[in-house]
Amino acid sequence: MSRTSNRANGDVIRDFLSVADLLKEPQLAQLYAYIAREGEATVQELMDALELAQGTAYTYVNRLVDAGVIEATIDEQPRTYVAREIDLTITAADGAREYTITPALIDAVAHRTTDDDIDTYIDRHGIAGLATALTYTVDRERGEITHRLMARDLDISPLAAEIVLQALRPVVYEHFDIEESGASVADIEDVDEDTESVADANLRESTRTANERFGREDIDDWEPHAVDEDEHE
Repeated sequence: MSRTSNRANGDVIRDFLSVADLLKEPQLAQLYAYIAREGEATVQELMDALELAQGTAYTYVNRLVDAGVIEATIDEQPRTYVAREIDLTITAADGAREYTITPALIDAVAHRTTDDDIDTYIDRHGIAGLATALTYTVDRERGEITHRLMARDLDISPLAAEIVLQALRPVVYEHFDIEESGASVADIEDVDEDTESVADANLRESTRTANERFGREDIDDWEPHAVDEDEHE
């Protein structure tokens, strides 16, 4: 991967190595994103907000200080830490896409520790794919695209596009100034169709499992019916 920046080459290399650690370890990304979002934080505040043990919190903070992405504002105890803005543009391995490392992207990576949908998307499409999805999420929340357009552009299923768009919404509203517009009615109807198809498939699988378990051929034809009160008299 190549790096582009308007800073000195030594700073670019340090940024690249620091960002590599952040993107590789979502726990570090989570801590950096919290400080960047809040403006400043003490270790105790990090422990409380992120539910970290004291030893773990100090280890993460020291690693980020050594990496140069956060710094202490005062030497007195308790120290307060602020995040250093990272100025770095990455070119994907295929050379076809560039994406800029931003606090929003780092925050999105941090969410993989608590959001299985984001974790799965990164596993399948990488950090570059997540960065692209983040851009589409901003555009969708501004009412400029639909999930089907994203799916067509990225050659993924409409349902997969909708899932990651929904997962990234909290990140977008945390880092971007957007007036909530939501998806169009037609867009929502399309999502419902996709969701229903998955639900139908799950129902068929559940029925098949029930047939195998109970050995009843008539389960597929069974329908619920109202109970006649006379039956209990």
